[in-house]
Amino acid sequence: MSKAFSPSPLFERVERARRRKHKFTDTHITLAHGSGGRAMHELIEGLFLEYLRNPLLERLEDQAVFEISPLAGVITSKESHGHGTTRLAYTTDSYVVSPIFFPGGDIGKLAVNGTVNDLAMSGARPLYLSAGFILEEGFLIEDLRRILASMQAAAAEANVSVITGDTKVVQKGSADKLFINTSGIGVIESSVDCSAARTQPGDKVILSGSLGDHGTTIMIARGELELETEIESDCAPLNSLVAEMIDEAARNSSLAGMHSLRDPTRGGLATTLNEIASSAEVCIEIAEELIPVREEVKGACEILGLDPLYVANEGKLVAIVTAELAEAMVERMKQNQYGHDACIIGEVKAEPRGIVTMRTGFGGTRIVDMLVGEQLPRIC
Repeated sequence: MSKAFSPSPLFERVERARRRKHKFTDTHITLAHGSGGRAMHELIEGLFLEYLRNPLLERLEDQAVFEISPLAGVITSKESHGHGTTRLAYTTDSYVVSPIFFPGGDIGKLAVNGTVNDLAMSGARPLYLSAGFILEEGFLIEDLRRILASMQAAAAEANVSVITGDTKVVQKGSADKLFINTSGIGVIESSVDCSAARTQPGDKVILSGSLGDHGTTIMIARGELELETEIESDCAPLNSLVAEMIDEAARNSSLAGMHSLRDPTRGGLATTLNEIASSAEVCIEIAEELIPVREEVKGACEILGLDPLYVANEGKLVAIVTAELAEAMVERMKQNQYGHDACIIGEVKAEPRGIVTMRTGFGGTRIVDMLVGEQLPRIC
């Protein structure tokens, strides 16, 4: 992994293209705009930011981190914290998964854990959630009971409470059974400062476990292919894992060494790493032989024509930390039930900026681009 890498003309052209900001020119919304890949990023950066731009939103993290003071009101710059202020994280997400029940979970469990995890990726301790339900006319009450029970259990495991919500019912055919929107707020109790932009050359890339379980499960659950497998969604709350990671960093006097945390959901690991590389203007190099993927997932992905690097996960995280902290962090993560397969899969380099590369099993190097188009619709 430490072998010197000289950018080829192709890599240099890709780097220049990545750094150009493209004007949003699409005339209609397509499913690709919700895939988590390049089309979605162009929609957000080229359209939503044009109208809603502000310093907190511009960070384009999975949550906003801000500070409040009883005397001064809201402080938008988290770097300016001082005596008497509290650092908070806030996030929101909508869940439209199909099918709404799948091996390992359902739309309710997904909604709670997804919001908990977005808060945790900032280093926050999740506290409270809201839940908004859009129900289609004719939806079975028994199914709603089942989903609410699942949300109750997920909230209990994550130690959060759903404290407010909303319910809307639309005519039959105006929605697909049930959509859920959740928002969440948490408190950041340490000095940890996790942001993609803090990623630096020399950092190590840690993955908490195997890839592709959730997205592959959803595709198989749709019944589009007759596959008999034991794959199930990895949907899980990661706040306890993150808390232990923060504790380990503090124990090593290296809270500042935790640079970035992300959960690779829509668009998978490849898209998440591209987001980080672009934000920090670095190159992230991963090694194919180091990336854990279950054999069942590999086989299903081959049949389905999918690349596990781009398949969604709902119970995994990527951590980018200093090289000095990496080994101790991995060992600590392995002690948690949601991190027992944690491993270092790559490192951060200075060049070529904004690009993710992978050393293949054949000894070559290839660009791992952001997801283009739509690979798995309605996976979360």
